[in-house]
Amino acid sequence: MALGAALAGLVGASSPEAEECPRKGALGTSRVLSVDAKTTPRVGLKSFPQTLPLADREVVLTFDDGPNPPTTSKVLAALAQECVRATFFLIGLHASQHPDMVKRIAREGHTIGHHTFSHPFMARIPFDKAKSEIDRGIAADEMALKGVATTTPSTPFFRFPYFESTQAQLDLLQGRGIVVFGADLWASDWTEITPEQELKLVTERLAASGKGIILFHDPKARTAAIMPAFLRYLRENGYRVVHIVPAAAPQKNADAR
Repeated sequence: MALGAALAGLVGASSPEAEECPRKGALGTSRVLSVDAKTTPRVGLKSFPQTLPLADREVVLTFDDGPNPPTTSKVLAALAQECVRATFFLIGLHASQHPDMVKRIAREGHTIGHHTFSHPFMARIPFDKAKSEIDRGIAADEMALKGVATTTPSTPFFRFPYFESTQAQLDLLQGRGIVVFGADLWASDWTEITPEQELKLVTERLAASGKGIILFHDPKARTAAIMPAFLRYLRENGYRVVHIVPAAAPQKNADAR
């Protein structure tokens, strides 16, 4: 698709909830989608039967395992250049080590989700230890974000490390009103591939699926390296970025300073 045609499509997809981008011709964020734990407690077709209600050529960008300042900064710069908003599922230990980066992610308008404290294989540890990993991770993220170590998340979004969970853990999160995110496709950036190979892989998978929740890892240098080109691919091929927020409190992260 020609660039001009792609941009024309994006203009038509604008939502009154999405902020205007000051950079003419940027990809932008097409719309904001509120996600309610009551109606969609678990999403992502790689793990669950349902996913988010996305139209064709709509994507949700998600990043796991940060923050890692050298690479997360590059990812944030690429997203800012295209006026795109994403969701970052943070490891609590990393958040506690880099609170300024956590605040920056939120200040730049992105959604902050949770990804345990130390990234264990959750289905291979006792329930009490798994619960502690969830709570410690949330508390560390909240302390970094707002200076209060609460286990009630500002944004009730959670992703299991390795997409590994037990039914008891899923029930625990659902009972607490926390949405569990899987993914619809991923970049396989945890494998030893070149940036060029990663870009080819994720764009081919997206072309095949046509839409979906995409998983990246912002601590990976290869992902940071491809992000400008990947966002350009989205823009030139008529894809639209959807920003996800919790249904009850869509602006909470935006208030961080």
